[in-house]
Amino acid sequence: MTDHQIGTREEWLAARLQLLDEEKELTRRCDDLARRRQELPWVRVDKDYRFETDTGAASLADLFKGRSQLIVYHFMFGPDYKAGCPSCSAMADGFNGITEHLAHHDVMLWAVSRAPLAKLQAFEQRMGWSFPWASSFGSDFNYDYAVAFTQEQRREGIEYNFRRQAAPSPDRLSGKAAPAGVAAVAAMTGVDVPTYAREAPGISAFMRDGSVVYHTYSAYARGLDSLWGMYQWLDRAPKGRNETGPWVRHHDAYDEH
Repeated sequence: MTDHQIGTREEWLAARLQLLDEEKELTRRCDDLARRRQELPWVRVDKDYRFETDTGAASLADLFKGRSQLIVYHFMFGPDYKAGCPSCSAMADGFNGITEHLAHHDVMLWAVSRAPLAKLQAFEQRMGWSFPWASSFGSDFNYDYAVAFTQEQRREGIEYNFRRQAAPSPDRLSGKAAPAGVAAVAAMTGVDVPTYAREAPGISAFMRDGSVVYHTYSAYARGLDSLWGMYQWLDRAPKGRNETGPWVRHHDAYDEH
């Protein structure tokens, strides 16, 4: 027997209309934030980043593929990972359908990861993906955009999501005191917690003006929520996200649990 509030159709409609006013206000606020993102100052990118792609070596400018705008999803797949991060993979499951639309609206969407290209290609085939995915192996790109960290940086504390994160305790750093959820997710990528924690998720946007590329925007952590289509659906389901711990799996691995 449910303990949730039960009402008449009239009571539901009155409550729904009140909520609709708040949803409309949120929509207006989101529109305002979108405009403010576009008004951020641009930062010229002078470093010569190099990537490996399915069609060969590429520069950051090459990733635009003739478009003026580029969005990079910083996909957690470190060089030692055996598989991509399951959360990043769940988000990437929605990329196939939108890349074509974005490309025809002057925006290229790429995933970029530090793992060597051969690893990305093998995992891409396993997942059935076709969106553009580049390897930044050997490049400073992920470090410069605050989604990869050296062991020394992890020991001393990192800058992530525009905030300084304090150095973890030795046991936390080694993985001995890592939350069970983090250890479980790390295991899905085939590495230990310290190796898993050297990567982080995020997005970065760039603009190309002739031969000059500018960095325009980056977001991390919960700043990615609105780009994760699955959560937008769950937020409208009767039980919402209904999370009691890590539950996301690679889409071909749910039957294993």
